[in-house]
Amino acid sequence: MSVNYDISLLTSDDLFLFNEGNHFRLQDKLGAHIVTSQGQEGTYFAVWAPDAEGVFVTGDFNGWDKTSHPLRPREQSGIWEGFLPGLSKGSTYKFHVTSRYRGYQVDKADPFAIYSEVPPKTASIVWDLDYDWGDGEWMTRRRDRNLHQEPLAIYEMHIGSWMRVPGEGNRPLSYRELGPKLAEYVKRLGFTHVEFLPVMEHPFYGSWGYQVCGYFAPTSRYGSPQDFMSLIDCLHQHGIGVILDWVPSHFTTDEHGLGYFDGTYLYEHSDPRQRIHPDWNSLIFNYGRNEVRSFLMSSALQWLDTFHADGLRVDAVASMLYLDYSRREGEWIPNTYGGRENLQAISFLRRFNEDVYKECPGVQTIAEESTDWPIVSRPTYVGGLGFGMKWDMGWMHDTLEYISKDPVHRKFHHNQLTFRMIYAFHENFILPLSHDEVVHGKGSLLGKMPGDEWQKFANLRLLYGYMYAQPGKKLLFMGGEFGQVGEWRHDESLDWHVLQYPVHSNMKRWVEDLNKLYQREPALYATDFDPAGFEWIDCNDGQNSVLSFIRKGYSQDDILIIVCNFTPVLRHNYRIGTPLNGYWREILNSDAVEYGGSGVGNLGGVEAASEPFHGRDFSLSLTLPPLGVVFFKREHGG
Repeated sequence: MSVNYDISLLTSDDLFLFNEGNHFRLQDKLGAHIVTSQGQEGTYFAVWAPDAEGVFVTGDFNGWDKTSHPLRPREQSGIWEGFLPGLSKGSTYKFHVTSRYRGYQVDKADPFAIYSEVPPKTASIVWDLDYDWGDGEWMTRRRDRNLHQEPLAIYEMHIGSWMRVPGEGNRPLSYRELGPKLAEYVKRLGFTHVEFLPVMEHPFYGSWGYQVCGYFAPTSRYGSPQDFMSLIDCLHQHGIGVILDWVPSHFTTDEHGLGYFDGTYLYEHSDPRQRIHPDWNSLIFNYGRNEVRSFLMSSALQWLDTFHADGLRVDAVASMLYLDYSRREGEWIPNTYGGRENLQAISFLRRFNEDVYKECPGVQTIAEESTDWPIVSRPTYVGGLGFGMKWDMGWMHDTLEYISKDPVHRKFHHNQLTFRMIYAFHENFILPLSHDEVVHGKGSLLGKMPGDEWQKFANLRLLYGYMYAQPGKKLLFMGGEFGQVGEWRHDESLDWHVLQYPVHSNMKRWVEDLNKLYQREPALYATDFDPAGFEWIDCNDGQNSVLSFIRKGYSQDDILIIVCNFTPVLRHNYRIGTPLNGYWREILNSDAVEYGGSGVGNLGGVEAASEPFHGRDFSLSLTLPPLGVVFFKREHGG
């Protein structure tokens, strides 16, 4: 088999747009593509290696001979290409690159591979992305959705450790095995979306997918690209959206990956002060290089378009924005104005968000951004970064620190609960109780709770109820829904066996009923990003560690009162002001017996009294359950 150089998928326009940084469908042109030309089927290869002296395709088809099948450079684009007749789907291959510099030679996986060998093997596989989708109705409706004013309750999960098969070597479920199990489970619990920790191919399993080497390939650990498509398809057909973690902030240093690709720093910076990520010892993309921007944008759009993902959660945005991120003085290079802002990364993120929303209407981009960088989730035309939403990391840290304290000390830290409302509407926030909080010795969410077993579960129910009552979309990491006992372990299954115990099954029921209430009551979601939808009743009762507030939708009937008691003290005749008279029905109570509580409540509801309180004309005299949260809805006027 000899290489044919007369066949090409690349037009002059493709080359121009690629080198200009404006080609966002590179996966259709670069990589390996099965094509038929002049009645002959084969595989067309194209790879960017501008400083290579030679590029060769090596694989199982030629006994891994490194130089028998050379590619040819295409004009001045830096791209090497060639057609191998007879080479079919399933063949494994790499690019053997010889550099112009210092005699450097290396075998590289295809940067645009859509399928790879199961790690620790590292070869790319000739494949296609043909799939007969069944989610047409979902995709049609997606275009017109506005999740800002809809319920968004995300179940965050790691595919390989959600559920394993003990009788088969404790192996993870495959994509196709996972689909129906996950869809049924998540739908029953009432979550609207699933968010997968990175599924992009990665060599080290212990990185959880955050050290990516294959930006276009779902990991082969659980099946083929079509198997992954079937997982998303199944979730969509059950009415569940899919968000993917995407990592444009750094990439793995493994030899077969993107690093030092052609004997030069091609995808990454040449200066180590910009090249090396000090936290993860990984490589940082050169966002100022046109071709790198085309590469990353093509990756993002493939997951949203070809794989039908409904959103991208962009990891470690803060590390992209600051040149001095995790660096000491003298270890970073200021920008052209002498500042520490990464102007090239900022430009890329803005362009990324603009083009994602233009090309894929109805999707969401979500920033994991841990600093106070302004207007991350505001449009670029007002100076924002253009993300649709942002994780509220401050809420997560403050709330978990507060709830982990013994209740007797909480009155001294009341501001950790109330501080959020100073900034709650500066961004379109998601409230995350994520994987980051249940690893590296931090223990599980249940394990953070103080007190005996009853108090631990009561505190956890209170935490979840408080989260669902707060303005902002919701995210809960897998296992939290039933009170996982141990911290998350990426190479083991969740502790499903604990569901045989009522304390855990009751917790799961509480999360299920919270999600049902959340989706049923527009006051809990329609105004998540609008300050008109929130009103304090009393935020100053730190002495009793009680918070009371109002959530409002856009209708006069969409109004809820929520009261949280963060102590184990049962409080009778606790009076709060209310904006309206009438009967306020107790619609959810975390202390109900069916959730494992003590059964203390308000006997179905409370009639407002014409007794002014908290500066309001009417008031309610309530019974507050210990370590409990209660939700009230007005049923009729008086």
